[in-house]
Amino acid sequence: KSRRTADPAADSSLKLGADKHKDEATSMKKLCVKAAKEHSIPKDLNNVLEHRVMETVLDLSYVKLSVLEMTCSGDTDNEGIVSKSVSSHSDLIPGVYEGGLKIWECTFDLMDYFSEAEIEFTNKTVLDLGCGAGLLGIVALRGKADRVHFQDYNSTVIDEITLPNVVANCINEGRRMGSGKDRKASKLPSKRPRKAEGSPDVLNRCRFFSGEWSQVSQLLLSSNKPFSKYDIILTSETIYNPDYYSALHDTLAQLLDKNGCVYLASKVHYFGVGGGIYLFEKFIEEKNVFRTTMVKTIDQGLQRCIMEITFK
Repeated sequence: KSRRTADPAADSSLKLGADKHKDEATSMKKLCVKAAKEHSIPKDLNNVLEHRVMETVLDLSYVKLSVLEMTCSGDTDNEGIVSKSVSSHSDLIPGVYEGGLKIWECTFDLMDYFSEAEIEFTNKTVLDLGCGAGLLGIVALRGKADRVHFQDYNSTVIDEITLPNVVANCINEGRRMGSGKDRKASKLPSKRPRKAEGSPDVLNRCRFFSGEWSQVSQLLLSSNKPFSKYDIILTSETIYNPDYYSALHDTLAQLLDKNGCVYLASKVHYFGVGGGIYLFEKFIEEKNVFRTTMVKTIDQGLQRCIMEITFK
């Protein structure tokens, strides 16, 4: 079944802001990068879910975007990305907002692949890079990963979407933190947020970061907190803009364990932005650091691929 029908938030199209806005934002990004920040997990988890309207797909809960767009303002959207995205009808404003408010369809391609290929997360250290809603990292948590870190470009996305989603999916999950192989079909949307009961130990295995990739890498590698490189890095629809390839490649090279693996899901080509899976594959080949393998191709709708990346 097409995941585009399974999830109302998934959308194959990509709407960019005005060309002028894009050019200005891209120029600004070359001059300054968004600083990295680690987000603390609130002690009162009920506050995280308060006033949230949640929906459910493939047995995973996520914040309903249409409600967030109406309610997120002021201090809760200090970057202004929600209002800017809505007013400009843009899914991307390069250097300002990088698409984390939406759940993109390749996320579901990758989740399906985890099940088909029986990817093992048990006791692994995992990074959900460009996490957005954080569904990939949540699947890793359910697969009994030892630690899962979530990163998105925008701090508003982490605070208003990723963290609430992880909390909602971790509540009372101790009894069913399985591999996700027995996922149920989509449920009807759940309008009532659950209360955070008990102390979900799962959250103790999570860390949350916002900021540009190179800045997050620097923060992790220079931190006083213990840090070990990742066994698995998961990333979906992050290679739409060729301007970001160098930063992404360097981040993978710096943060992936020497025996680790990256699972990257992407469309073959992103119209209007210029990026795509084969262009990124060529970029990797020229760097001569990683080995790539196309492990799955999806021909339904816009052609999409899943690439496995390991060190040479």
